[in-house]
Amino acid sequence: MEQQWTLAAAWVGLALAASLISMRTGLSVALVEILVGVVAGNLLHLGSTEWTTFLAGFGSILLTFLAGAEVEPNVLRKHFRESIGLGVVGFLAPFLGVAALCYYGAGWTRDAAIIGGIALSTTSVAVVYAVMVETQLNRTAFGKVLLAACFVNDLGTVLALGIFFASFNSWLLIFAAASVGALVLLPPAFRYVLSRFGTHVSEPGIKLLFLMLFGLGGLAARANSEAVLPAYLLGVAVAQIFANERELVRRLRTTVFAFLTPFYFLRAGALVSLPALWSGAGAVAVLLSAKMGSKILGIYPLTRLFRFSTRKAWYTTLLMCTGLTFGTISAMFGYNHGIISRGQYSLLVAAVIASAVVPTVMAQAWARPTARDAEYVGASPVHMGAVVKPEEE
Repeated sequence: MEQQWTLAAAWVGLALAASLISMRTGLSVALVEILVGVVAGNLLHLGSTEWTTFLAGFGSILLTFLAGAEVEPNVLRKHFRESIGLGVVGFLAPFLGVAALCYYGAGWTRDAAIIGGIALSTTSVAVVYAVMVETQLNRTAFGKVLLAACFVNDLGTVLALGIFFASFNSWLLIFAAASVGALVLLPPAFRYVLSRFGTHVSEPGIKLLFLMLFGLGGLAARANSEAVLPAYLLGVAVAQIFANERELVRRLRTTVFAFLTPFYFLRAGALVSLPALWSGAGAVAVLLSAKMGSKILGIYPLTRLFRFSTRKAWYTTLLMCTGLTFGTISAMFGYNHGIISRGQYSLLVAAVIASAVVPTVMAQAWARPTARDAEYVGASPVHMGAVVKPEEE
């Protein structure tokens, strides 16, 4: 027991250090936690147990849920073309590009190449949402469209993983039925609990959410699937309720960001082997370049077509180049099922984690839009027949 307390103190101490570094440098705390995890895992030999792994997994699920809750249905309807267009292209371009590179360029098997394409087709909802919250862009129209596009992108990733590799059995049907049932029943049940007991100190509304997420997580594990997809969809289902319950969102977000997500991001960094990364640095760089290059070629022209300002176009493109949660899940799926080797898994995970850091740093340093420019979608708002140009380049 003493060892467990010591280990917990080490993890929380690293999380505190990451927070202080983040505030001092201005970098996203999620990125700093990943980098601190890399150092701790390789130099300090940061230990991991079942409970730290569980907290990390639950942190990723709750972060994904909160990201889904930011995808307001009216934003999807109002900006349907932008959300769907950017999301679909954001998935297809790297999926096809990276899969072709792995198959024709690296000589991977067909299934291994598909896993590679899926793992590097993702957009990291965890990283993007964390950055959106830190910069308060999640409150703007532009930020909401960006999160909606990430939702569509990752929906394509999860659907592709299921279409190509799902084991269709009774548990998968039960999991799918339970997910649909939760999507239908959660909004009215959640609304009722909040109306009756919303201000109670025991937070029955949040406990209801946890019950749904834990239950679906258990069924997902039995069905050989992942709990992050229903968590994302449940977030979207209650997004309208959350829009009117900002204090509840603040309390839940505080718990998630202060306690749970540090375990997820620190663990993601700690899993990176620096010796393996060094020996395969060239291959990792090629994979990262293939992902970012295909995303840029697909997304940037589309953002200009949708009349995004230059700064917003690059910011959107770079943040949609990120990857973490679904990318590592896809790579782990391929490794656990014998589709890819341990070496291929290490290369993919290293490229995925690099994609969580490199494009985010570039976006925050060079392309972050001004507050005024982020208040709307498109290059310039039209008001009473007059065009008002934004503060951009």
